[in-house]
Amino acid sequence: MTVAALVLAALAAASHVYIWWLESVTWMTPRTRAVFGIASEDDARVTRGLAFNQGFYNLFLAVVTAVGIVLLWTGSEAAGAALVYAGCGSMAAAAAVLLASGGRTYSRAAAVQGALPALALILLTVGLLAG
Repeated sequence: MTVAALVLAALAAASHVYIWWLESVTWMTPRTRAVFGIASEDDARVTRGLAFNQGFYNLFLAVVTAVGIVLLWTGSEAAGAALVYAGCGSMAAAAAVLLASGGRTYSRAAAVQGALPALALILLTVGLLAG
C-alpha cells in the first residue's frame, strides 16, 4: 500500500509542477489561456501576477511532497509521512476549496487537482497502519 501511495503522491506532485508551469511560465500563451478559460490576452495580463504567485504555491506543494517521498523511501518514516501528509493534504484541501467556491464550474479542475493526492493520503494511511 505504501508503495502505491508514494506513486500516487509522486504523480500528484508532478501534476502540480505542471500547474506551476502553466501558471508561472506560460500564462500568456493562447493554449494556457484556453486551459484556464481566460478570454483575452488583456485578461491574462491583468491576472498574470496572481497566477504567477499561485503557480509557486503549487510548486512548493510538489517540492514538499517530493521530499516526503524521498524521506519515506529512505527510511525516515515519521518525517517523510508528515511531509507527504502536508503536501498531499494541502493539495486535496485546495481542490475541496475550489469545488466549494465554484461548484460545477470547477468540478473537473478540482477532480484533476485533488483526486491523486486524496487517494495517496488514503493509501498511505492504510499502509502505515498495516505496517
